[in-house]
Amino acid sequence: MKIKINLLINHLIGFSLSVFMIYFIEKFYKITVCHELYDNFLVVLHRRYKFIMVRKFDFLVIGSGIAGMSFALKVAHKGSVALICKAGMEEANTYFAQGGIASVTNLKVDNFEKHIHDTMVAGDWISDPAAVEKVITNAPKQIEELIKWGVDFDKNEKGEFDLHKEGGHSEFRILHHKDNTGAEIQTCLIEAVKQHPNITIFSNFYAVELITQHHLGIIVTRHTPGIKCFGAYILNEETGDVDTFLSKVTVMATGGCEAVYRHTTNPLVATGDGIAMVYRAKGAVKDMEFIQFHPTALFHPGDRPSFLITEAMRGYGGVLRNLAGEEFMHKYDPRLSLAPRDIVARAIDSEMKQRGEDHVYLDVTHKDPEETKKHFPNIYKKCLSLGIDITKDYIPVAPAAHYLCGGIKVDLDGQSSIRRLYAIGECSCTGLHGGNRLASNSLIEAIVYADAAAQHAMSVIDRYEFNEDIPEWNDEGTISTEERVLITQSMNEVNQIMESYVGIVRSNLRLVRAWNRLDILYEETERLFKRVKASREICELRNMINVGYLITRQAMERKESRGLHYTIDYPKHSDDNKQ
Repeated sequence: MKIKINLLINHLIGFSLSVFMIYFIEKFYKITVCHELYDNFLVVLHRRYKFIMVRKFDFLVIGSGIAGMSFALKVAHKGSVALICKAGMEEANTYFAQGGIASVTNLKVDNFEKHIHDTMVAGDWISDPAAVEKVITNAPKQIEELIKWGVDFDKNEKGEFDLHKEGGHSEFRILHHKDNTGAEIQTCLIEAVKQHPNITIFSNFYAVELITQHHLGIIVTRHTPGIKCFGAYILNEETGDVDTFLSKVTVMATGGCEAVYRHTTNPLVATGDGIAMVYRAKGAVKDMEFIQFHPTALFHPGDRPSFLITEAMRGYGGVLRNLAGEEFMHKYDPRLSLAPRDIVARAIDSEMKQRGEDHVYLDVTHKDPEETKKHFPNIYKKCLSLGIDITKDYIPVAPAAHYLCGGIKVDLDGQSSIRRLYAIGECSCTGLHGGNRLASNSLIEAIVYADAAAQHAMSVIDRYEFNEDIPEWNDEGTISTEERVLITQSMNEVNQIMESYVGIVRSNLRLVRAWNRLDILYEETERLFKRVKASREICELRNMINVGYLITRQAMERKESRGLHYTIDYPKHSDDNKQ
């Protein structure tokens, strides 16, 4: 023990001298020294002496998409911000959003009322009118914010926004940057975040559990009033230990859960972590049955995630055809290929099942080749790499899980049912989308609610204090190679269950079968989680099972077909109020 203490003292003396030298060099020679030296030394100490890291931040933001980063930028002047990224900062659904962001900008032909109406129609008339009005009327202001952060939306020769039209929209109102709008937004926000002195970025840190009264030995149920969030236990993948992050305000911005399905357009980090954590903390979760399947993911067996063929391509004039080259959308909807996503996805699913085929085609060969290349450079390049020239060849496409319309229930300020905890972006259920998301409404919802949450959080944060009584994470146990194999196999089972039984078309029989199989996986995984050291793999599996259960249960509870939820046992609406 004496030797260990002496070693520690020697390390600390060496570190102090290093800090002094860095300060001296920067002060007198005006040279910036890489501050990773600090972090690297702390990691060494952490590994060697098993220090428990307790970090304190005014704002704890879990997730690094448009919602999380814009919130961080809006509150950073008020206090310290920790931004938690489970992988790299680009690994967010935002980065992969191709189509664009919806906002009323051309007032000569468009207005808020039209956008509101389109949103309500797409949502199958169960969207929250207050949420719809909030997002759409605040959209132009938040577009200006994005532009201030450096986002470069495409413009025409007149210097006006080059607006696109997508399925379900009555007017051209989609702002975009070529066919990689999300990447443009994500890149600009990353740069802004990195430059802000009050924001600390934690890459490859994985949120394990929210901290509530439960961790103080108090029994917490779904009926417990005044549940409070004091921060989160977060896995440092560099050290393998779970650190304690205390906060005055916590923000969940973890994105969706589409990785629970085998075929998805989302990055595989979309395992529903935030939703599962809030559910386990006894927070309210709503509308999980409304999973949007994008109708046109590139069909290329073996790819996971699937490459997205943006809806803007159908707005551009793309036509859906079966493998015989025949158009078919006229059989399903008068809006043809520009019908809302739920209708198009079910139409494609129906065609594939009727004909015994595993994909259909999207045809843009009738459009000007140079215009096609100009508007969709990344899609052109991707398809060409697979031997498909989209100016001459049909594009093979099939539906894939793309977006969650439900999630953590929040109010108009982005507050969850748990105090001091906000949820924004895809992991939240604001009520905007209702039964189905209108194309390109997601990015604007994220930044509008990030702004609302930021304003509310800053107005109340001075009332809050850090809870110093939170115990350390109990990390007893180890995980073996054999157990990692079990985790991988269980993940594959979840993917298969959700794809087969809780997909585009559902039935009571399929949902019950999914429920029973998920229950077995749940019991196995919880037993494993209690006896092993926390890892990203076991935590992701646990979250995927929780989210799969929520989707299945809430699908079973909805005794009708509405929006994205279609069941052969209840093919009609529960009422006749559809307008």
